[in-house]
Amino acid sequence: MPESIRWSCKHFDELTSAELYSILRLRSEVFVVEQNCVFLDADDKDQTAWHVMGWKYGELVACSRILPAGAAYQEASIGRIVAASSVRRSGVGRELMRYSLDKLYELLGNVPIRIGAQLYLKKFYESFGFIQSGEVYLEDGIEHIEMVKD
Repeated sequence: MPESIRWSCKHFDELTSAELYSILRLRSEVFVVEQNCVFLDADDKDQTAWHVMGWKYGELVACSRILPAGAAYQEASIGRIVAASSVRRSGVGRELMRYSLDKLYELLGNVPIRIGAQLYLKKFYESFGFIQSGEVYLEDGIEHIEMVKD
């Protein structure tokens, strides 16, 4: 059982500058540095998103963003799903996904959800009811698939 994580969810307009910095730093640590992937993380979608944050001992260790329908896909979506290396394999990723799904349904209702998932995480997302909905594609040099949960 992972150490207790304090979960919260805020719309972009409600984030403090310290929270936003922590989100951008964690995403950069994992997506840019760890995965050695040069891409523009600041994609102008954060401003329309709700940001899920998991804090442990005052440090952001997991986060995602919830986007309304039309922001990234025709459907609502959850993206930028990330956990710090220090908490991986502890169940935090599952907690993050469960919390993100619960928050999405609370905020937007029982709507379909589309995600762009890294291919190696296919089984993880299938365990939450997502189904592959397209062919494998390369995004920033990493194999991805679109998945849908109705």
